[in-house]
Parts: sequence; structure tokens; C-alpha cells
Amino acid sequence: MGTGILVVADSIEGRIRSTSFESTSAAARLVAKTGGKVTALAIGKGVSENARELGAYGAGRVLVVEDERLAGYVPAAHAAAALAAIRATSPRLVFFTTNAAGRDLAPRVAARFQTSVLADCVDIAFENNRPVAVRPVYAGKANLRVSTADDPAFLALRPRMFPAQRTGAPLAAVEPLAVAILPEMFQLEIASFAASQKKKVDLTEADIIVSGGRGMKGSEHFALLEELAGALGATVGASRAVVDAGWRPHEDQVGQTGKTVNPSLYFACGISGAIQHLAGMGRSKVIVAVNKDADAPIFGVANYGIVGDVFEVLPRLTQEVRNLKKAQG
Repeated sequence: MGTGILVVADSIEGRIRSTSFESTSAAARLVAKTGGKVTALAIGKGVSENARELGAYGAGRVLVVEDERLAGYVPAAHAAAALAAIRATSPRLVFFTTNAAGRDLAPRVAARFQTSVLADCVDIAFENNRPVAVRPVYAGKANLRVSTADDPAFLALRPRMFPAQRTGAPLAAVEPLAVAILPEMFQLEIASFAASQKKKVDLTEADIIVSGGRGMKGSEHFALLEELAGALGATVGASRAVVDAGWRPHEDQVGQTGKTVNPSLYFACGISGAIQHLAGMGRSKVIVAVNKDADAPIFGVANYGIVGDVFEVLPRLTQEVRNLKKAQG
């Protein structure tokens, strides 16, 4: 049986994403009870220096696969790196992030061991010396507890469900991991990267989200949400109906076919509350709904509800936030 936990870190343009610190912290808390060591693996272009910070969150060892060609996610190459790290560390558990890349990478690696992935985990523990994960099912209406005897066991953790906590340990020294990155691994070539016109925190990492639905009645009215988001320091999201209508890009979509988010504060403005949308944001710590329909399903999950016209409520709400911040200096 393997020992310890391998965390496959998530990075973008050389930056280690906050989800990786969450996964590393979760791993550190587990090994504190069960024994073993946490090893982190960072893959990409320019990740070596930033990967050292994983040590401050509990990684006793940090492996790095640094390659100019891995500026973006390359499925075959990333899978080869993860397999090399597993062979080098013989872990009992392997952690991935539940996001677009993680949903692709985790099963690719697990398939090499002829096993499966416990996906979208929101809690992990050991019972009777076996890992037990909790994951939402039926669009978040129930939780499923799943135990596995796989060795290693592969788990994908949902972002913002595991607190990222510094352990007081110093930054880690990084160790290069030798991996053969072959030309045939690049079935498509990344010509260039184009950053979003408005730099913002990704929805999966955002602490506050202001989302709009069909009730916003047009892309031009999302300026009201942008203003509230600016006042709150938030990120703007959208429902599927909005994205399908072309009002917002797909990267803004929250829901079953979009992104799963877990912010501290979620504003649902002009969103009815279809089950597909609730599946993506239902675990937000505080939900505020603004809708003129008092019977809208969104009020069934909201902590606070405002029955009113979004075009009247949002400007007043934005001004109150600004007044409050001004009063606080």
C-alpha cells in the first residue's frame, strides 16, 4: 500500500492557482492524522519559482516539470508528468482539482491504473483505514459518501471547499522531475494566448460573485452588475440562458454545464433559480436573490431575498455599498 498524498497542482501562465493551496492544505490535514508526506507536482512554463509556495501550505516535497511547451494544458504531456510523479512517490491518494483541466486529466491518469476517480469531492476523511469522500449528487440535493480500496485512490476536489491554511513551514525547495515530453503528445498546437479584455478573478476562485440571469433583459444591462461588482470587489457571473443568448461569454457561466462556484457571497439578480443553476452555486455560504417574482425558486435557497425590479434595486444597492465603504474610510 502506498503512503502519503500527491497533489497535482493547477497552474496558469506560471502562477499556482489558489485551488492548489486548498488541495495541499487538505492533504496536510489528512496526513497529520494518518501519517505520510504531502508531495506536490507543478507542471508548466515558469512554475518553478511559484511552486515553492506550496511548501508553506504543507507540501514536504515539491516536484516540478518545467517546459516551455507546457504553457497551456497539454493532456498527454500532463498525464505523463502525473504518472512519473506517482511512480516516484508511490502515494496512497492523488488529488486533482475539479475544473476543466482536472476533469480531463484525472480520468486519463486513473485509467492507466484501471480504476476510477472520486470526482467533485467536498469532504474527505479516513474510516477503517480507507478514504471516504463526500460528493454532491442530484444537482446538489443530496450528498453521497463513497469509500474506495483503490491504491492509489484518485480524487478531484471541488474548489473553495477546503480552506487554504499556511502551516508556518518555509517555502519548499523544488526538485526537477524527469519526464519524456515527446512530439507526438502535441496533437494540437497552441499558437498564442489572448487574455480577457477585463482582468478579473476566475469564478471558481472568487470570494464574491454577482450573477445575472434572463431578467437582466439584455447584455447592455449587465453594466449594472459590473458596477455592483466593482463596488464589492466581486466577479460577474451569468446563467446559462444569458450565455446562450450571447450576452456574456461561456467563461462567465455558473451552473451544471458551466462552472461550479463556492463563494462567501453570491448575488443572483434576475435569476429564477432553475435546478441546473442551483447545482453550480447552491453551496455558496450566503446567497442574496433579487427578483420581481416572489414565487421564483431562487428564494427557496436564498439567505436574503429582495422582491423587486433589478433595474431599481441594483443602482440603490451599489450606492449603499459605496456609501458604506466611504464611511469606513
